[in-house]
Amino acid sequence: MATDRRTFIKVAGAGTAGLAMRPASSYARILGANDRVRVGIVGYSDRSRGALIPAFMAQAEAHNFELVAVSDIWNRRRDECVAHVETLAGKTVAAGRNNEELYERNDVDAVIIATADHQHAYHCIEAVTAGRDCYVEKPFAHTMKHARDARQAVKESGQIMQVGTQRRSAANYQAAAEFIQSGKFGDLVMVEMTWNVNQPGRWRRQRLVQEIRQEDTDWKRFLIDYADDAWDPRKYLEFRLFWPYSSGIPDQWMVHQIDTVHWFTALPHPRSVVANGGVYLWKDGRTNWDTFTGVYDYGPLDDPSKGFQVIYTSRMTNSAGDVKEIYRSNGGTLDLDESTVTPEGGLEPRAARAMGMEANLLSEQSLSAAAKAETGADTGADNATSANMRNWMECVRSRKTPNADIEAAYNHSVALCMTVAAMQTGQRITFDDEKQDVVIGGGGSSGTQE
Repeated sequence: MATDRRTFIKVAGAGTAGLAMRPASSYARILGANDRVRVGIVGYSDRSRGALIPAFMAQAEAHNFELVAVSDIWNRRRDECVAHVETLAGKTVAAGRNNEELYERNDVDAVIIATADHQHAYHCIEAVTAGRDCYVEKPFAHTMKHARDARQAVKESGQIMQVGTQRRSAANYQAAAEFIQSGKFGDLVMVEMTWNVNQPGRWRRQRLVQEIRQEDTDWKRFLIDYADDAWDPRKYLEFRLFWPYSSGIPDQWMVHQIDTVHWFTALPHPRSVVANGGVYLWKDGRTNWDTFTGVYDYGPLDDPSKGFQVIYTSRMTNSAGDVKEIYRSNGGTLDLDESTVTPEGGLEPRAARAMGMEANLLSEQSLSAAAKAETGADTGADNATSANMRNWMECVRSRKTPNADIEAAYNHSVALCMTVAAMQTGQRITFDDEKQDVVIGGGGSSGTQE
């Protein structure tokens, strides 16, 4: 495992022959039904501390899992994780300075990855190539190369991989998926999504930026296979504000919500994306937008006459509207915020009669009594994240496909990469399914017009 980190992508891209190059000592042991699953933390981040570790601890005893190690390239975070786990579990975990040290260990069967946005797919490749199952935070990838390489590595490894789009494990979202897929809702005509906050300090880490020292971390490893860049503590700690380490709003929030569109409809990605926005208010040196609107066209790739539109809006400058996911059909509305189906907006009798048609109004019903899905970071072990962690643990043992598998991760990555291209070019973006890559400046309308 002394291989340089930048070779991991090349190894994954080499196919099964590349995977076979790993030393025997790097393979995870074969687990028996009663064996304890030993887990390492890759990246002791805010997300690890505030949500993933609490979710893990809530499920660990019942599923016979335990935390045994942490890998973090900043010595402060390593020490904090060791102390935190000792407080929670009454035991000391091993601390690795990097992932090579972690995967050299024989007592790590699986890992939870919660590193910077640009690192998730790369670190997933490292994990599965080393024979470890993994729970990987979203966004999975915001470059198509990372997305393609990671999907190939996961498939060829046979490891269990769950991505952190936890709505897929929430009871009310599962009920919504079943209802839409049953045909009872009718054809989708529009999806409206918002994620609004009013937080000038969102993703800022001003105190830590002043305290971190370059010699206490590993900047080169932070960059992984990205272009060399001068040390910048803001990019290290406030990476969500700076491309190419994150796209900000789309990386953090859009992928959660657009993933439900893929899930509910079985459509793998948008047919086209356009986007607009900018840094309108929080002019603190960030490069990622504080206000974003994306318009997504979805539908069968071979039938442009059918489809629906998704409008996604998000701002960090005014919180009105909060977080919403609203699905519309000709018969009414499915509201994930309220977990209800109502006839709101459906075809009224008077309008129907004027066209010689029957009224189309859905009956009111509740989707689920389940708690609402998480709508922000740092909210602790919410029901959805705990359910997603539990599903991962169950699949590590059963070897069944988890709720948010590699295809779900790949598909939200495609939508994310299309979004990033639309933001950066100002053009309409489509996708080439043969090449599995974004296409800039895709012309024409995907709908029909007379």
